[in-house]
Amino acid sequence: MLEQILLGTYTRRVSKGIYQIILDTEKEMLLEAALLVEENSPTYLALNQKGDLFNVTSVDGEGGMAAYTNNNGQFELINKVTEAGAPPCYVAIDEEKQLVFGANYHQGIVHVYRILTDGRLEHTDKIIHDEATGPHENQDNAHVHYTDLTPDRRLAVCDLGTDRVYTYDVSEEGKLSEVAQYIAEPGTGPRHLVFHPNNQYAYLFGELDSTVTVLSYNALDGSFEQVQKVSTLPDGFNEFNGGAAIRISADGRFVYASNRGHDSIAVFATAIDGSNVERIQLISTEGEIPRDFDLDPSGKFVVAANQNTDNLTLYRRDEKTGLLEMIQKDVYAPECVCVYFK
Repeated sequence: MLEQILLGTYTRRVSKGIYQIILDTEKEMLLEAALLVEENSPTYLALNQKGDLFNVTSVDGEGGMAAYTNNNGQFELINKVTEAGAPPCYVAIDEEKQLVFGANYHQGIVHVYRILTDGRLEHTDKIIHDEATGPHENQDNAHVHYTDLTPDRRLAVCDLGTDRVYTYDVSEEGKLSEVAQYIAEPGTGPRHLVFHPNNQYAYLFGELDSTVTVLSYNALDGSFEQVQKVSTLPDGFNEFNGGAAIRISADGRFVYASNRGHDSIAVFATAIDGSNVERIQLISTEGEIPRDFDLDPSGKFVVAANQNTDNLTLYRRDEKTGLLEMIQKDVYAPECVCVYFK
């Protein structure tokens, strides 16, 4: 089977935009990447159910979101919505309400856009966080890093700067109203979040302290509560590391988290009910700064993107044990920071 993967990138050195690469699951190999859309640092992206593309963009010093229509596999620009300042760093879609969410790290802003009937984006709301920041040197300001739907279709927002996970109700018009805040341990730096399939637990990756925190989720009020906190690093590792991406297997039995600095993927086995995790593997990403990775739709493969060394690494995944085995490395992908299976 041939699986299509979209790659979001920075365009600071050699990249030209969004690339596409094919995973041949029978041959167990990645083929050559090809430029799909020429864009300015499309660091994160998402597709809706129609196959239309929404990605981070910047235009003449302004940052925002771009919308592309899918015309038989070719993406054609519809419009871009930008404002002064740095671009966002995360994209998520609400199909029911036809909304797109963006996380602006540099400005500490949550953005909401409506998808109009002609496919254009229209800005509907933004929330600026002004809570106190944490003690780490990188917590100089609010730094929103993640905005995505909870299982009950609220919006969960991770803010690295304020050490908080915010929960918002989302109106049909694309307006946000806060319903809860989870305050992490100081210096955690909440970056990304994934939910267990039972919807009762979530796993929060702390970028600044390289930890996974198991959180219970209360659907009655949208609140989170800490249950467990574990490191993604080996004992005695004292060099620089920053947590990056976190993923969970479709069956909820395994959680994966990438380390930038240690340059590895940490593999965790979850309890039957999802209430705790145990690290069972640390495996090299065969490159520097694995900003993102993802499991393929079959759950049998993992593709990791190493930002600084411009390469992808392919792993075979044992569905029973959750363990990874590297089967291909040094696949060229310039400045890749987002791995998205179509």
